[in-house]
Amino acid sequence: MAGESRGERRTGLLNGFAAYGMWGLVPLFWPLLKPAGAMEILAHRMVWSLALVAVLLLVVRRWAWAGELLRQPRRLALITVAAAVITVNWGVYIWAVNAGHVVEASLGYFINPLVTIAMGVLILKERLRPVQWVAVGVGFASVVVLTVGYGRPPWISLSLAFSFATYGLVKKKVNLGGIESLAAETAVQFLPALGYLLWLNAHGDSTFTGGGAGHAALLAATGVVTALPLVCFGAAAIRVPLSTLGLLQYLAPVFQFLLGVLYFGEAMPPERWAGFALVWLALSLLTWDALRAARRSARTARALASESAVPSRTMTTGMASAARKAESVASGPEPDPEAARP
Repeated sequence: MAGESRGERRTGLLNGFAAYGMWGLVPLFWPLLKPAGAMEILAHRMVWSLALVAVLLLVVRRWAWAGELLRQPRRLALITVAAAVITVNWGVYIWAVNAGHVVEASLGYFINPLVTIAMGVLILKERLRPVQWVAVGVGFASVVVLTVGYGRPPWISLSLAFSFATYGLVKKKVNLGGIESLAAETAVQFLPALGYLLWLNAHGDSTFTGGGAGHAALLAATGVVTALPLVCFGAAAIRVPLSTLGLLQYLAPVFQFLLGVLYFGEAMPPERWAGFALVWLALSLLTWDALRAARRSARTARALASESAVPSRTMTTGMASAARKAESVASGPEPDPEAARP
C-alpha cells in the first residue's frame, strides 16, 4: 500500500509539473499562429476548446452535470460572467505575447495571489494575518516601482491579474470540475467566437482558410493547448496535497519570465528588476506565512489525536477538518485550474 501511495504521489507530481510546465511554455506557441491576429486566435481557441472537451466528455460519459446546471439560472449566470472574464484574460495574454510583452504578462501571474488576497479582504471581508498585510503592501510598492520603470502603469499585468482573480472568485461560487467548467464556459463563448470567424472568412480576412493546411492545423491545436494542461492538472489535484499544487503554480510565471528575458530578449532595466524583486519578496512572505500556519494547524490536529486513544466520531471529524484546513492554508491562494491557464 505504501509503495502504491508513493507511486500515486509520483504520478501526481509528474502531472503537476507537466500542467504548469505547459502553461509556462505556452508563450512559445502563440507566435507560431501569426499572421493571425489576437482576436482570431482567441476565437479559434474558444471554438476548438469546446470541440475537444465535448469529445473528452463523450469518452468519459460525464454529462449529468449539464442537466443540473441548466436548471440553475444563478449558476448559469455565474458561468456567463466567468466566460466573459476569462475571455478578457485569454485575449490580453495572447496579444501581449505576440506584441513582445512576455515579461509583463508573466508579472500578471506573479502578482495574482496578492490581488486575490486583496479581493478577499475588500469583497469577502476576510481577515489577514500581519505577514499577509506586509506582503500586500510590498506588492503594492512593486507596482509603483514598475510604473516608474515602464513610464506607465503595467496595465497588461494588472489586467491579467485582476481578470484572473475575478475569474477565480466567480469559479468558487460555481463549483464545477475543471473539464466540466471549461465545457460550460466555452459553450457560452462558442457562438460569438464562431460568428466572428465566419465574419472574418466572409470578408476575406481569415487566415484559417488562406494560410495553408499547416497554419489551419496550428489554429485547431489551440484546443489541445487549452485542454491538455487542464487534464494533467486534474490528474495532479487528486494525487498530491493542495499545498504542493500551491507551490507548483509559481512554475508557470517563472518559465514565462525566463522565456521573456532569455529567449525573446526583452529589456530588463534596473528599475524593472527592482519591481520584480519586490514581487518575489511579497510571494516569499506569503509562502513562508502559509507554511508556518499549516505546521501550526497540523500540530493542533496531532494534539487532538493524542487526547484520546479512541477518538469519538465528533473528534475524528474535527481532526479531519483541521487537517484539510492545514493543507488549504499551506497552498496560499487555491490554484484554480481554469484561471491558471494563460
